[in-house]
Amino acid sequence: MTTDGQEDVPQGWLVAPLSQLCELRSAGAPMTVLKEAEPGAVPLVRPGDLRERRIVHSASAFVSGGQAEGLDRGRVRAGDILVTRTGTVGRVALVTDAETGWFHNPHVLCVRPSDPAIASYLTGFLSGPGAVAWMRSHSAGSAIRSITVGALAGLPVVLPPPAQQHRIGAVLGALDEKIRVHEEIARTTGLLRESVAGLLMSGQLPVIPE
Repeated sequence: MTTDGQEDVPQGWLVAPLSQLCELRSAGAPMTVLKEAEPGAVPLVRPGDLRERRIVHSASAFVSGGQAEGLDRGRVRAGDILVTRTGTVGRVALVTDAETGWFHNPHVLCVRPSDPAIASYLTGFLSGPGAVAWMRSHSAGSAIRSITVGALAGLPVVLPPPAQQHRIGAVLGALDEKIRVHEEIARTTGLLRESVAGLLMSGQLPVIPE
């Protein structure tokens, strides 16, 4: 992907800046962050919560119900795409129904597609190596890298025809779901292994002779 995003674009495909396809939303005013949930508290998404194109909340950052009431800025909804703007620039996650109403902190930008149908394709595009390299090359800072809303707005997005966008998004989404399932299996198996090991080492679980 070049700086103008127009190299090797197939015939019939288009290139448009991200700002023509989405609204870019930064977080609102700084809020007091709770480290534990309390009644009415709302999860707060931080850069470390964006993993493998989905949100895996650490359960260690929340906004109190009092602060969250009536507040729209920084709140996300299904179909939004979150992008880390500082530190490891370019991590991407698609917001699902499960995270609707949550907040993101100032180190994360919210990309809200004008057409919700493009969200899956756009998530795949933004998390691709070309787009990530572009974002990192357009970030600034010596100790901690950061990309501005204005810079991200200019990111060139390669757009196949709508039908192909849908198919590409569906294929990548299915693969992401397989990754999620396998990670959950691995996590559950690890917990089972720890439990079995404890029982075996304490003699509470007998070992069947061969």
